[in-house]
Amino acid sequence: MALPTYLDLVNDVLVRMREPEVTTVNENNLSKLIGKFINDSKRQVEDSYRWNALTNTLTATTAAGTFNYALVGTNHRFRVIEVYDNTNKRHLNNIPSYEMTKYFLGGDAPQTGAPMVYNFNGVDSNGDTQVDLFPIPDAAYQIFFNIYDPQPDLRLDSDQIKVPADPVIQLTYARSLVERGEDGGLQSGEAYALFKQVLSDYIAIESSRYVEEDAWVVV
Repeated sequence: MALPTYLDLVNDVLVRMREPEVTTVNENNLSKLIGKFINDSKRQVEDSYRWNALTNTLTATTAAGTFNYALVGTNHRFRVIEVYDNTNKRHLNNIPSYEMTKYFLGGDAPQTGAPMVYNFNGVDSNGDTQVDLFPIPDAAYQIFFNIYDPQPDLRLDSDQIKVPADPVIQLTYARSLVERGEDGGLQSGEAYALFKQVLSDYIAIESSRYVEEDAWVVV
């Protein structure tokens, strides 16, 4: 089953508002506004849960003597699942900045070897998140960053949404009713309550498929 497109989502909301469907999101002022609400709602739904559809793996291959790496393609909303040294088959632990500073500056010379800990350290000129590794790598190691990576805003009519579409549509509809005022149809408060119920249902369905997310293990 194909994922709904940006245009599909906008038209779904327009039908609920008893407005004519459009052939492109930018066809008129109302469809443009609905498109903005779609992206606002998409971001809220993405941030509400650890959706499997948003999982991604970024790879950093280290070089001897280099401790800082950019995670190309990340944005400020990503969340870490795990960081794994695929070369040595072990996980890396996240540590706070003050500990990383102590490791780098606490002795005569920083330790080198296979990385065991990491700390995020700002962004580069492209806006990609930077990460520091310690010990400072002494060779090439393949480090996997498994993350939840929210989708960029939908822009083209054909862009497909990754998270469940129904909650996004329901929240967009509620926002749209607030924008133009009540018109004898579903009230905005009722529409928002329906959104919360639909979102809750989708989270329950998704969480039932990934029981490991609720499992606690000793690390």
